[in-house]
Amino acid sequence: MSVSAETQNPQQANGKKKQRKFWLLLLTVIFIIVGIAYFMYWFLVFRHYQETDDAYVSGNQVQIMAQVSGSVNSVNVDNTDYVKQGDVLLMLDPTDAEQAFERAKTGLANSVRQTHQLIINSKQFQANIALRKSDLSKAENDLKRRVVLGNVDAIGREELQHARDAVDSAKAALEVATEQYNANQAMVLDTPLEQQPAILQSAAQMRDAWLAMQRTKVLSPITGYVSRRSVQIGAQIAAGAPLMAVVPADHIWVDANFKETQIANMRIGQPVTVISDVYGDDVIYNGKVAGIDMGTGSAFSLLPAQNATGNWIKVVQRLPVRIELDAKQIADHPLRIGLSTRVKVDTGDLDGHVLSTVVRDKPRYQSNALALDLVPVNQMIAKVIHANAG
Repeated sequence: MSVSAETQNPQQANGKKKQRKFWLLLLTVIFIIVGIAYFMYWFLVFRHYQETDDAYVSGNQVQIMAQVSGSVNSVNVDNTDYVKQGDVLLMLDPTDAEQAFERAKTGLANSVRQTHQLIINSKQFQANIALRKSDLSKAENDLKRRVVLGNVDAIGREELQHARDAVDSAKAALEVATEQYNANQAMVLDTPLEQQPAILQSAAQMRDAWLAMQRTKVLSPITGYVSRRSVQIGAQIAAGAPLMAVVPADHIWVDANFKETQIANMRIGQPVTVISDVYGDDVIYNGKVAGIDMGTGSAFSLLPAQNATGNWIKVVQRLPVRIELDAKQIADHPLRIGLSTRVKVDTGDLDGHVLSTVVRDKPRYQSNALALDLVPVNQMIAKVIHANAG
């Protein structure tokens, strides 16, 4: 029995060793296969992806400024309010603007009457010229008769001299009348009344006053959400003073700051996935590379680094890359300016351009909410001209 047990123990030990070697070899093969597979996946797919969490949501912040000065009568909105393009955000006291408009209206009426008087004066000066010509003709005829009488000593020399002086006076009077007419014509020419320079200038002043009166209503140039309101009731504001901002919810993009070692293969149009911290992995935004900035953040800073002075330590720079997002996803899951995101760019497709080569043929952003139609004030001007033209 003892001999048989001693024979079996080495056989069991050898069997366990062979089994252990088999499993170790199998695990080694598995690890090698996994390593090769991972390497192949990294080489074919993963190495083309560049990722950063130094990325933040950006958007347009439209500053609302007053176009005229005045005191604030009412503020119609507050922070987080939704406003549409053309909505009245606040009202300024219109009293001063209304008074200025009335003064401009009166000034136009005076200009029309004065210019109309100049036109009437032209006819008066023409009549005066005809009168002076008649006086000159009479004086010349009297002189001719007296010259004949003087040759036969029928009249004295003094009377003959008076006749010559009368002709000279008549000529001078005719010249004065002619120059008065020419001076008046230089003011009016043959231009219609409504096209006279003085009337055009007064009409322009009336338009300016009307525009200032309309601009006491501060309108929203775009549709969006009110933010950073600083204006208060009763405040005296100057033209150009910032009052609040309106942020459109649909004009949103991401500025991703990639390291300079990551952008060698980045091209415009490459697909991008974006994950925001506010929604997490539940919402994955799809986008594309819209453009790569022309300078790093440090290059455009207020005090750029001066590497040529003092000791120098190399710091890897970051370059802003603009990511356009899917508009429908933005509408379904709104983002806010400044939110943090994680951005991953697929750089496998190298067919795109590094820098944009397309020139925009139309404005990127446009609004006509602040444009005023001048038809009403032009009608007012026409009525004033017609009422004072006589």
